[in-house]
Amino acid sequence: MRRRPLEAFNPTLELPVTDGPLIGELRQGFRSPSADSRPMMRWWWFGPTLTRTELERELRAIAAAGFGGVEISYVYPLAPVEHPFLSAEFLAHLRFAADRARQLGLRFDLTLGSGWSFGGPHINVDLAARKLHWERFEVQLAAADVSVTEPWPGDRLVAAYVGDGTAQERPAEFAELPIVEGVIRIPQGGGPRVILLAYSRTTGQSVKRAAAGAEGPVLDHYSAAAAEEHLRRVADPLIAAVPAELVGSVFCDSLEVYSADWTPELLTEFQRRRGYDARPRLFQLIVDGVGADRLRIDFYRTLTELYEENFVAVFQRWAAGHGIPFRIQGYGTPPATVSSYRFADLYEGEGWGWKELTQTRWASSAAHLYGKSVVSSEVWTWVHSPSFRATPLDLKGEAHEHFLLGINQFVGHGWPYSPSDAPGLGWFFYASGALDDRNPWWAAMPHLNGYLQRLSWLLRQGEHVSGVKIYIPAGDVYPTMGGSLDLWRDTRRHVGPEIPRVVREYGLDFDLIDDDAVDVLAPQDAPVVILPKATVIPDTTRSWLDQVIAAGGSVIAVGDSGFRTAIDATTDTLAATLREVSPPDVTVTPATPEIGVVHRRTADSDIYFVANTGNGLRSFEIAPHTAYSDYELWDPATGDVRGRGRTAALLALQLHPYEAAVIVAFNRDGDATAAPPANAAATGSQRLDGQWTVEFLDDPGSTGPVPVTLPHRWEADRTGYSGSAAYETTLHIEPSWLTGPVLLDFGPAEVAEAGSTDSKDIRGNSYRAHVSPPVREVAVVHVNGAESGILWAPPYALDITAHLTAGTNRLRIVVHNTAANALAADTAIHRAVEVSTARYGRRFRMQDLELALDGVSSGLLAAPSLAWRAP
Repeated sequence: MRRRPLEAFNPTLELPVTDGPLIGELRQGFRSPSADSRPMMRWWWFGPTLTRTELERELRAIAAAGFGGVEISYVYPLAPVEHPFLSAEFLAHLRFAADRARQLGLRFDLTLGSGWSFGGPHINVDLAARKLHWERFEVQLAAADVSVTEPWPGDRLVAAYVGDGTAQERPAEFAELPIVEGVIRIPQGGGPRVILLAYSRTTGQSVKRAAAGAEGPVLDHYSAAAAEEHLRRVADPLIAAVPAELVGSVFCDSLEVYSADWTPELLTEFQRRRGYDARPRLFQLIVDGVGADRLRIDFYRTLTELYEENFVAVFQRWAAGHGIPFRIQGYGTPPATVSSYRFADLYEGEGWGWKELTQTRWASSAAHLYGKSVVSSEVWTWVHSPSFRATPLDLKGEAHEHFLLGINQFVGHGWPYSPSDAPGLGWFFYASGALDDRNPWWAAMPHLNGYLQRLSWLLRQGEHVSGVKIYIPAGDVYPTMGGSLDLWRDTRRHVGPEIPRVVREYGLDFDLIDDDAVDVLAPQDAPVVILPKATVIPDTTRSWLDQVIAAGGSVIAVGDSGFRTAIDATTDTLAATLREVSPPDVTVTPATPEIGVVHRRTADSDIYFVANTGNGLRSFEIAPHTAYSDYELWDPATGDVRGRGRTAALLALQLHPYEAAVIVAFNRDGDATAAPPANAAATGSQRLDGQWTVEFLDDPGSTGPVPVTLPHRWEADRTGYSGSAAYETTLHIEPSWLTGPVLLDFGPAEVAEAGSTDSKDIRGNSYRAHVSPPVREVAVVHVNGAESGILWAPPYALDITAHLTAGTNRLRIVVHNTAANALAADTAIHRAVEVSTARYGRRFRMQDLELALDGVSSGLLAAPSLAWRAP
């Protein structure tokens, strides 16, 4: 395929390679990246209801689309289940899939449980997730002995307290009451009092989206016994069925153990780790007062450590014993820190937003801290909801956000297993994109995967460069968590959106650090540290901050600070303060907030990935602040070198919406200059608005091509059609046009709003490219019977010179839309949901299906033009 170069009408430059071997290897690797950098795909198995014929068909389709592997996720049924989770038949299907994946060159990853979070029928009341449950009673003056009761099955009384006050005028202080042989001893009082009882209670949370046979309580993530029981009952059978040599990694999804703030050994562990007994002051978890913050910091820090040691480390040891890496999305509840990742082997994030404090940044920061060259992210989780609305451009745009967050391995979310004979559109997940070969635009997927593979490989080379470390002030966040228990979410709230945004728009990147990170991060590797409202800082971290300053670094306090030698700033003055202490890593002129850059440094080069994350054309000059003398501009779509020059001069770039480029700086031997091509501008153009025909290729009632006028929107006269249509016309080409490149140009992608109305916007953190392209959504171009290329992202222009001849030429454009039109007409999925709910209960709700046609357009929405450069 010949694609339009990054600069209009510039031919591909054939540049002599006269530099050293390292940059040469980098250039070659970019052109032909290794297979292990291909994106993977989460493969949802519903039920489990499976056939080997369909498993093999889907694996072959996954491989043909350019994916590098699958992560198996066993979820809720969509049909009656004959062979439940972990049955012999299920495990045999799992082994069959693993064997076929190996034969196809695909990585095969196993999730160590059904649904999320881990648990199931093997988790009894002693091993289930627990929380503290508090009850208040107002009592009078008289002394009393009260028998301990069990308000709810499985409740266990932890402590009892009494304080002077009423239910309306609550006590600020409580005294612990003795509990003797199951009796609470309440002494004589001098006035109204409140009794406070703390119970350990199971959270009641069941495994979400569980497969048939996997239903049950979520396990206690602070208990090694619970983790080991799950491994014995679930992980051992899985790995017995699929030998370790067939498994790429074993996986744990995001931590969603809601309200779980207790475990039976907590008080013992608290005293061992913190050096005092928490029981007398445990009430301060819910009652403010002197010392409450200290108690809460110590309490939640203990929960973090128990999660690390009794869940993550236990799973990692089990995986290591089988010679398999353990991969985890280590954020959420329990309160995992960034450094909690260090107990696992492979780190994974989730969520886009390159100027935000996302879960993805949580994971990539950990990877950079602890020396992991590969860090993955669950991508496309909520892409352009509802299912089947996502386009290749949506997938590309969100992927750029993850690259800018430091990610270099993608796990797509996801591929729904669906029987080939299922009615309607078949089976698909209750939320997120349905990213499989049922999408009419699927012809573009190998091209997108090749693009992502190339960039993923490149962004694994060398080391990530971040000039700023943003400190996570856990001592300030822990006391404010309350029932959240999500350290990432509450840190994001505490830090706010402005600090990450200002750092990125100034031209620097950042990593997050915490109190454990200072043990592994050298002070000289932290040129700028930002303390966001950090008033409670441990002594070891204070000492490390002193060393940062001694090494020539700067510590900036934004808001109140407990570090006296920090430079004071506010969110309004942060950019100016950064300018005083550090130059930007890159300078973009004019300042363009949509332009994101991520930087990696190898032994002999600086690599800059530059992306336009906005929905408009952006022209700018970029100056990487590098010590190297020369640069090359690399095209991530083709692997070609598109230009070169001296880094001392500003590099002019023009990036279309959601387009990206790569700049590689290095020292070149020999001539470092390259004259720009002469007469780069087009000298002639012709709008192709003459006679066209169209044929709907997937319409069984089609009678062949019929005349059509462009632009042509299918929904105007053909509702419910998802598929392909072929547009044809003839071109007359003058011989002089063929002396230079001839482009087929469909015009720009126009700015589009998020949805048709404010009330019908996309869900939550769902990603959508906010443009209306001239081609909806993919165009495969044929000239004189030969395929000339495929268009699915801006710029919608293609060099078709190679297949043109002087005189009359035949142009055929096959346009593929999304499956949204078919989704809107589909009733089969609703029947499948009804059957599942009636038999297995409400395990999920399909989301946003009523928005299937919101803002949908299909077809060729602009008449293309020819543009050429004559001598």
